[in-house]
Order: sequence, then C-alpha cells, then structure tokens
Amino acid sequence: MADTSTSAPTTRSTQPIPYFSLPADQVFEKLDTSPRGLTTDDAARRLAQYGPNVITQERGVPLWRKFIANLTNFFAILLWIAAALSFLTGSNESGVAIIAVILVNALFSFFQEYRAEQAVAALQKLLPAIAKVRRNGEVVQVQAAELVPGDILVLEEGDNISADARLLNEFDLRTNNSTLTGESEPVRKTADSVFQEGLTWTQMPNLIFAGTSVASGTAEAAVIATGMNTEFGHIAHLTQSVKAELSPLQVQIGKIATTVTQLSVVMGVVFFFIGILVAHLTLQDGAIFAIGIVLANVPEGLLPTVSLALASGVQRLVKRNALVKRLSSVETLGSATVICTDKTGTLTQNEMTVREAWTGGRALQVSGVGYEPKGEFAFDGRTVTLANSPDLQWLVRAAAFCNNSRLLAPSDSQPKWGILGDPTEGALVVAAAKAGLDVEREQKALPRVYQLPFESRRKRMSVIQRARESTLGLPSGAVVAFVKGAPKEVLSLCEHILVDGAPRPIADTERAQIMSENDRYAGAGLRVLAMAYREMPAQPVEYTPENVEQDLTFLGLMAMQDPPRPEVAAAVANAHTAGIRVVMITGDYGLTAESIARKIGIVRQPHPRIITGADLDAMDDTALKKALSDPVEVIFARVAPEHKLRVVAAFRELGEIVAVTGDGVNDAPALKRADIGVAMGKAGTDVAKEAAAMILTDDNFASIVSAVEEGRAVYDNIRKFVTYIFAHLAGEAVPYILFALFNLPLPLTALQILAIDLGTETLPALALGTEKPEPDVMRRPPRKRSEKLLNAATLVRGYFFLGILLSIGSMFGYFWQLYQRGWTWGITGANPLFAPGSLIQREASTMTFLGIVVMQVANVFACRTERVSVFRVGFFSNRMVFAGIVFELIFAAILIYVPFFQRIFGTAPVGVENWLVLFAFTPMVFVAEEARKWLVRHVVHRPGKEAQR
Repeated sequence: MADTSTSAPTTRSTQPIPYFSLPADQVFEKLDTSPRGLTTDDAARRLAQYGPNVITQERGVPLWRKFIANLTNFFAILLWIAAALSFLTGSNESGVAIIAVILVNALFSFFQEYRAEQAVAALQKLLPAIAKVRRNGEVVQVQAAELVPGDILVLEEGDNISADARLLNEFDLRTNNSTLTGESEPVRKTADSVFQEGLTWTQMPNLIFAGTSVASGTAEAAVIATGMNTEFGHIAHLTQSVKAELSPLQVQIGKIATTVTQLSVVMGVVFFFIGILVAHLTLQDGAIFAIGIVLANVPEGLLPTVSLALASGVQRLVKRNALVKRLSSVETLGSATVICTDKTGTLTQNEMTVREAWTGGRALQVSGVGYEPKGEFAFDGRTVTLANSPDLQWLVRAAAFCNNSRLLAPSDSQPKWGILGDPTEGALVVAAAKAGLDVEREQKALPRVYQLPFESRRKRMSVIQRARESTLGLPSGAVVAFVKGAPKEVLSLCEHILVDGAPRPIADTERAQIMSENDRYAGAGLRVLAMAYREMPAQPVEYTPENVEQDLTFLGLMAMQDPPRPEVAAAVANAHTAGIRVVMITGDYGLTAESIARKIGIVRQPHPRIITGADLDAMDDTALKKALSDPVEVIFARVAPEHKLRVVAAFRELGEIVAVTGDGVNDAPALKRADIGVAMGKAGTDVAKEAAAMILTDDNFASIVSAVEEGRAVYDNIRKFVTYIFAHLAGEAVPYILFALFNLPLPLTALQILAIDLGTETLPALALGTEKPEPDVMRRPPRKRSEKLLNAATLVRGYFFLGILLSIGSMFGYFWQLYQRGWTWGITGANPLFAPGSLIQREASTMTFLGIVVMQVANVFACRTERVSVFRVGFFSNRMVFAGIVFELIFAAILIYVPFFQRIFGTAPVGVENWLVLFAFTPMVFVAEEARKWLVRHVVHRPGKEAQR
C-alpha cells in the first residue's frame, strides 16, 4: 500500500507531488487507487482523513464586536463623557439626546460595515453539488462534498469539475478555465505525462481543477486534491486572508475625528477653568459650559452627512452603470492613481474574431468584429468573395469543416449573436459566414465520417469528409481530409500549395513567405491557425494521424484576436489625462497582451517591459517595486492569482491608491486587497462581485472613468460641506466663550446645538454633496494619499473666516434681543430675569439659534464652490440647495413656535422683525466669500502663477 498521507498535493505547506510528470500506473500507485476506483469503505476512511470537499470559511470579527467598535470611537467616547456630565449636572434631556446621537452614528457606521463579505459563499456556489465517480468498478453519482483523493472522476461535455485531478484518459477534452484564470478560451487537455519546464501548476495540460468545467470531450481523471487543498481553495484562502482596510476617506474622517476630539477636550478643560477662575462660575455652570464647548466643536452630524452624501453619489453612479457596494468606495475611486486591469472581457469584447487571412499568395483583411456574421474579406480595398477566389472557398470550407462549434442567432433568451463551443472555432465559423459560405449546406453536402481530435503533441486536428455529390471539383463519394493546426506543424506536412484553385508543388520561397506572414501576425498579437487538405486514396485506410496527415496541400492562414471594446481607447486616454496610470495584468501571452495594450493606448512606448509570472517568481519585493517605479511601461502576462495580489500590494506599498478590475475567480484576492476592487457585472463570477467594492453593470472599462469623475466630485463636495459644517461649529463655540468670559445669560443650549448639527444642517449639507463635477475635474492629477480632507486652508476658511462672519450675525441677534428686554452690560446670568430657563434667556438663546440657522443660508451658497463664483456654476442650478434652505427654516420655526418643542429645546417665540434683523446680515457672508474667491482666482492662483507651478 502506498502512503496516502501525500494524497493532497496542492497543500500549500508541502511541496506538491508532480503528478503531471507521472505515467498513469504511477499515479494510481501514489494515490493508492486503481482504474476501478475506490471501494466504498476506502472512500469513507479518506473522507474522515481529509475532510469534506468544501470551501471552509475562516472566522471573522463577530457582528456584535463590530457594533461595539462603533460605540467606542473617538467621537463616541467624547460624546459619552458629555452625556455623563449632562446627567451629573441634572441636564437629563441633554444626556438622553447625546446618547441618541451616539446610537444614530453607530447604526450608520454599522450598517455600512454590515454588507458582509460573501466571497467564500460565492466560491462554494460555483462548486457542483453532484459528481460522477467510479467506485467499486461502477460509475455512480455522489455528493461533490464527499469526493476524496484517489476517486476516479468520470467527465463529459457540460460537467462542472468538483476537485483537482490528474487526467488518465481523454477524448478531445477541452476545459473552460475562465473562472480560475480569467481567460475565456477553452484549454486543450491531454492525458500524457508532461515534462515541459516553465509551466505553472495551473498551466499543466494534464491537470484539471475544481470550479472549472468541461467545454467539450470526455475524460476520466484521478482526484489529487479536495476542499481547501485545491487551487480553488487556495484562492479562497487568499481572499479570506486579505484584511479589509480603511479607505482613504475613512482614514481622513478618522483623522478629523482625532483632531476635533483633541481640540474639543483641550478647549473644554481650558474654558472650564477659565469659567471657574475668571468668570467665577459655579461648578454646575462650569460643567454646562464645558459640555457646550465640547458639543460645539464636535461635528455630530458629520458622519451621517458624509454617509448620506456618499449614498447620493452611489445613486448618481447607478445612472452611469456603476453599482457601489461600500459607500466609501465612491471617493476612493476618485483618488485612484493606478488602475490594474484584466484584459479578456474587460478591455476586450470576449468575442474572438478573425481579422486577417492569407491564401493563394495574398494577405486579406477581414472586416467586422464579434460573432455577428457581418463583414467581408478584402484585398487592396477590393472585396474578395467565394465567386472570384477559389482559394478563399477552400480556406473557409476547411475552417468550417475542422470545427465543432455552432453559430447562434439572436433570440429572446440571447439578444445578440453568439457561439456554442470553442470561441476560436466559433471565430472560424463566423469568418466562413462572412465570406458567404452556407456552412450547414456544405456540411450536408460533405458530411463528416471521422475526426482525429487535437493533441498537444501533434498541435493539430483533422476531419475526414465524404462527398455526397459532386462539389469543389470532387466527384461524388470522394473522401477529403481537412487539417487545422499550428502553422509550423501543418506546413511541415505539406507538399503542395493551392493557388488560383489548383494545387502545385510548394517552393521553399513560398514556405518562407508563409512563415514570414505567420510571424507578422503573431507579432501583432494575433492567434494564427493554418489550414490544409488532402484527397484520400480510393482504397480504404485506417484513419490514423500517420495515414491521414501526410502529403497535404496548404490552403492558407487565418489570424484572429479578441478585439478591444471600441470605447476603451478613449477611456484609457481620459485616464491618462487625469494622471491615472493604467496597467494590464493578464493570464494571456505577452505578445497578445502588448498588442491589445498598444491598440487601446495603455502602452505608448516603443519597447515596454513584459513581466511574466515566472519573472515575478524570480523577483524579490525590492526588484518588483523598482520595476513598477521605473519609467518604462510594464505589462504583466501569464500571471497567477498570487502574482496579481503581489503586484497590487507592491503598488500600495509605493503609496499608490490602486483600483483593480476583474471578472474571474482568480481576480478575487486582488480585488479585495486593492483600495477599490471593480468587478464586471455581466461576465463577472459571483466570487469577483462579492470580493469587489464596485460592480460595472455594463462590463465597460469606460464606465470606470465616469466613476472616477464622480468620485473626484464626491471628494470635492465632501470638503465643501466640511467647510460648511465647521463654519457653524465656530458659530456655536463663540457664544459659549462669551458666556464664560463675561458671565452672560446662557446664549445657547446643548440641545439647540444638537438640533443644528443633526437637524437644520443635514439637508443643506447633503445638497452640497450633489453638486456636479467641476469642468476641469478630469484634467487635475489625482490627489495624494497624504493630502488631508481637513487641511489648513479648509480649516481657516470654514472655522475662522466664515465662522467668525456667522458668529457676528448670530451674536448681534442675541444681544439685540437682550437689549430689547432691558438687559445692560454687567447683568449676569445669575439674575432671576435672565437665569437659564427664564423667558428672556430663552428668547435670547432662540435668537442665537435662529441666527446660526439664518447665517447658514448665506453660507451654503458660499460653500457651493471653492474658487469659482457661484454665479459661474449657476445660482439656481442646484435645486436641492433651495429645498434644504426651506427645510432648515421650517425645522427651526417648528422648534421655536411649537410649545412641545419649546419645552424640550429651551426656545421661545420671536417676532417677524427678529427674523428680518438676522436676514439683514446674510449678504455680508455671501459678498465677503465672493470677494475671497475673486482674490484667489486673480491673485493667489492667477494664470501666470499657475503656469509657473
């Protein structure tokens, strides 16, 4: 008995057993199995040893801990302290309100995080539930979860593959590995032992993998790995092990929270002692004062407003074919400096198309892209048809006969043209239809009698057709072999060439010309296939490769490519204009990748560097970072999932903000590791969609550029309402400072502050978040990761410039109301007529509260732009701003005039003249801010200075 402890070769802690190099009998020996398969008892023992064939989920952070974390951040701790002080000083209503604010903010953040990562569940869904195996010498169906190493899988066309396995025998087997590699073209497989060096584990032609499927053919294979030991399980482990990191916006909000918290605590403590020692306040009044300072400087409404603004950006992105799963991802994409993109299905149409052909000594161009049979063959601008080119007749007939695919016309279930079968063979069928060949009629006239399937050793396939009637100059009953394969191998078997419809001996110069054309096509990134034929002898022969594939007549070449999406080139150009670097990371060959990259503008240098997966394995992290930092453009080709993940990690360590696009299972780890992962909605696997933060509903790379524009606008708009919010924070802090220094009647209550921060300010701030992108937003370079959302300029503009102007208006209203009621300088808040809760005090604090609200009406217009005049973008262009103004004025009126709210918020009714006094100050804010913007445009950032920069 062999040692079955080595039966799971892809266990990452051990070196995999090279099953690909072993003959079948040694594979059976290593796995302790046989062609009859395992016995039921053996399977049960191995199931207990290796465990079920499922993707296991690593334990994450419990939901309750995530919720608790949102109750203990900087903002929350500060507000908990303020609530405790409120209860200790008898202000129970304030304490309850503050706790409500904490809970609201926590719920906002929690539900944002609650979008649970479902990548592992999606991986599990891709694995089939039932598998066919040979056990006890009979083919039976078992649960896929019960597969074990040593089981013999029995596969046929359309089957999903449930575990990693070594092929034992096969007939014309091709597997669809797109979920694993991202490449849509079915992969030819063989049961032969493989000794070729330079191939990765997943490139071995005699290995098949869990999560893939059988595109065509039949096979039997010995299971070598199950569950988390499969390549699929390895990707699941990579995806789970990537820790979710904070987005740049979340980092910035966290920094704002830390800064404001520290500022609030320091100010609260300092002014508490000032109130006690200088203003001779009582301990209770000093505590109220400290609470007021803290609340005045904490932007309680910032987190909900940011969340609402991001949600608004999400809704706008939906209209631009981008679905965002995590709100902070909107802004992250706007700050992206690098986009790492897959090729197949992302930059290309995922529809292999014949672009050029060579036959009869002429190079032909083929128009039309995709699977729709619309286009033509042309030479020197003149159309070439079957009627005027017998050489083309034979070439397209060979392409159609050496083929197992079928063209599908549009239908209710499939709105566009498609193919059933191998995309490469589908491209040949479409090309034949473009030439005018009636494929179905030809196949009836010359039906197939035998097929020699493709083998990686021969690099070709052959079909034998028998004529039912006289056709192509052949008599009825004639037998013809058509051969399709690699140009070099097919040409080596040819003794003749077809020119003007007649075969003649092929000259060495013609062989050289054919290989020259082949090299030209390959250099352009095209996949090239050669076609040939042979009239079989009248006497019957055994149809073997040796008997059929000899003395062939060369018909020509067909060169094909998965064409780029037509809109991608413009999108890449826009990305470059915006200062974003676009890097292709693909599993395809280097030449093909470079050709596509050059066509769409990703590559602009004459000699880019192509780094393969093998090159990456030989590089250490320092060398990789140097390659990424080098001015020479880079393309990554023939890479595995761990390679893509490593490239993304290296970019991030270089300080780049990385967006990654992809659609396959292989993309999931990198999508999760990136600052923002972007999955394709149509062609993308469930795994990619769940791992990504954004999904493109139209699978269009160009939509990413639109999303970048929206993301940049979101960041600009967040800064606008941060400025707006900090302006009223100053307006809330100044009354408390004056209260402490001069022992004035209480000018503002804690609940009035909360009513402003979480009530009147919400809609106007959100309205600022809906401003359209500035015209030059995509002509600016991406902002640096180190750039602060709350930088010095924003703080000075909001807190000091606009904040002081707002305070002047609101405090004028406060003092005006006091003077109207007989107050004179020197009367303190200890006087019963002006004590907290008295009618005069409530009227005065109402004027302060209303003054802040009214002055913010002017401030919201001031904050709509940073440098451009608001008249330039359209004074009435943002209707939501006016809706927000109406809302905040009505909200303030309700708190002032409804008795129920008067008791809660400490307000009192005021007359119309009081409103007019406050509104008289609004032009001051608007005019002063317009003057500041004029100075910025014409002095600080005038064109001459901008050019010097």
